[in-house]
Amino acid sequence: MITDGILMLGVLLALSSTLIVLERTTGWKLFKFVPGMVLMYLACAALNSLGVFGQDEATRAPVAQVKDVLLPAMILLFLFSCDIRRIIRLGPKLLLTYAVSAASLFVGMIVVVTLFQAALHDESWKAFGALLASWTGGSANMVAVQDILQAPESIFGYALITDTILYSVWLMAMFAAVGSSPRFNRWTKADTSHLDAHLGAEDEEQHPITLASLAIVVFGSLFVSTLATRIGALLPEWGTVVNATTWTIVIVSVLGLLIAVTPLGRTAGSLEVATLMLFVVIGQIASGSDFSALTQAPLYLLIGVLVLLVHIAIMLVYAKIAKVELFSLAVASTANIGGVASAPVIAAAYNRQLVPVGVLMALIGSFAGTFLGLAAAQIMSAL
Repeated sequence: MITDGILMLGVLLALSSTLIVLERTTGWKLFKFVPGMVLMYLACAALNSLGVFGQDEATRAPVAQVKDVLLPAMILLFLFSCDIRRIIRLGPKLLLTYAVSAASLFVGMIVVVTLFQAALHDESWKAFGALLASWTGGSANMVAVQDILQAPESIFGYALITDTILYSVWLMAMFAAVGSSPRFNRWTKADTSHLDAHLGAEDEEQHPITLASLAIVVFGSLFVSTLATRIGALLPEWGTVVNATTWTIVIVSVLGLLIAVTPLGRTAGSLEVATLMLFVVIGQIASGSDFSALTQAPLYLLIGVLVLLVHIAIMLVYAKIAKVELFSLAVASTANIGGVASAPVIAAAYNRQLVPVGVLMALIGSFAGTFLGLAAAQIMSAL
């Protein structure tokens, strides 16, 4: 058993390093179905279930303190690419489609969880708030909501498993739908002229990662994180959702948006460093999970499926009324459920020149996902 907190942190870092290297260099098919982040969760949860990690406060405290610093820093860095000016240029119809997609998931989650609440754990609303944050943002939003609400690690594990399985199924469905695009567009009588303005759009030139850029993103983000944490602790708490951690996340999120419109937002290495931080944060959360509590996982999967069915129904009605083409629906949906990594891929399957549309839609979720998850959690807790 590991009873040294620093050694436990070392194990989490070693696992993160191993999985990241394997995922990025081996080309193993395993990683196409189970992302490295999920394997990180499963590995750490397995070690904890086997009794490898000590349960006392002295062992856990150093890892928890590192996570408390890394989480706000990670969110700040993920938002470096979220230039609000480029998002506005998407135009009203694409922005409305994205908003309807996010709203349908928001409504679906609240309705379905409320129907099943008698069969769920008393704190399950926290896990579903985190799941919605992932389905309207991404993994970073998911762990942010988990940290704010302090969802039990075992229940958070259900949400992560549901997210992984249904995300994979959804991505395959979006790819399969490409061939049906002409028929679908005829059914909705869609006009694709609003997409013309985005044809041929390209991202700005990528800068190489240097020692100076790493110093900015690593040391700078950690400094901002510690400062935001201190300020957040001084601000008032409201209800069960708005606490010191919430204020910290709000502060770094707003700063991230402000930085994104400056030259500092194009600092190389921000995404890579944020991804490294995400693995460590996931590892810390997973190290408190116990596989013996997985008996409710099928119920969480069922709820996730029903939420997606509500999402599909609302999007189809919206598409028919607003005469929206399948490209916008698929990319908006994938930008919510899949995030930055998936939306550009789906966009490319329809038209490679429209990849920036997928990127920009997903970036909206990078900012909004946390707050949508918290809002839904607050409503579900009241119900």
